[in-house]
Amino acid sequence: MRSVKIYSPATVANLVCGFDVLGMCLNEPNDIMEVKLLEEKKVTIKSKDGYNLPADPAQNTAGAPLLAMLEELKEPAGFEVTIEKHIKPGSGIGSSAASAAGSVVAANHLLGNIFSKEDLVRFAMFGEKVASGVKHADNITPCIYGGITLIRSIFPLDIVSIPAPRLYVTVVHPQIEVRTSDARQILRKEVLLKDAIRQWGNIAGLVAGFIKQDYELIGRSLEDVIIEPVRSILIPGFDEVKKSCKEAGALGGGISGSGPSIFMLSKDEATANEVGKIMQDIYAKIGLPHHVYVTTVNNEGVRIIKN
Repeated sequence: MRSVKIYSPATVANLVCGFDVLGMCLNEPNDIMEVKLLEEKKVTIKSKDGYNLPADPAQNTAGAPLLAMLEELKEPAGFEVTIEKHIKPGSGIGSSAASAAGSVVAANHLLGNIFSKEDLVRFAMFGEKVASGVKHADNITPCIYGGITLIRSIFPLDIVSIPAPRLYVTVVHPQIEVRTSDARQILRKEVLLKDAIRQWGNIAGLVAGFIKQDYELIGRSLEDVIIEPVRSILIPGFDEVKKSCKEAGALGGGISGSGPSIFMLSKDEATANEVGKIMQDIYAKIGLPHHVYVTTVNNEGVRIIKN
């Protein structure tokens, strides 16, 4: 029985102003997954952690993408997936995407890499639909491609990898859960034209800042006038974290995905560590348990660690 073990990384979606179109892959934390190739057309899911995730593959974020993949295979095959989650579900740093992306990358490796990365994103979006009710790719794409990615279009898929300067990423995960589906429900259905124009400018500025390695432009562009004002009310301490971290020298940041995690970008490791201390102090004062990660951009994506 052939098998493969992989690290599937956390991701930050939206990057403040790029709702559903921008994403970034992180070096920490990672889920660990083992996928075995079976000789019959079925998918089984096993869990090595305490999270009560569905065993039914059609309702599991790792299983649904594999079922979609099997529909396009000509010969009979199947997969057994064992998941050890270190990215907590509902954390806002791509837990469902890590499962979805990790399963399809591992399965494709076992099949001899017969599918393209774009195909893998297409399959993995079935996992995001299970998690949130909507097919979106802003976490999945950087998880599979690595680095920072722009999803110009979902139907049809049009993915652009964006070169970026070295960036340090500090993430705080308050130990509360914000479900992606709930966070989508509270969003406004209509947007003022002046807000849309400002948001477009920020997205374009952020992408240009990455490509030009212009840290000041990156900082100016990390502004969200549409999503953040609504979603931030779900995250205790958000305004204080953002204000204090920017005063300490962070370029900027905001809600990671749908929250509750908050991320901040920094030019250097010393600033990133100071930002982490500020986050810890704020949540210690609030009395809310939390995890802090100080990491960098992962340019590889899902990584095979054992055949």
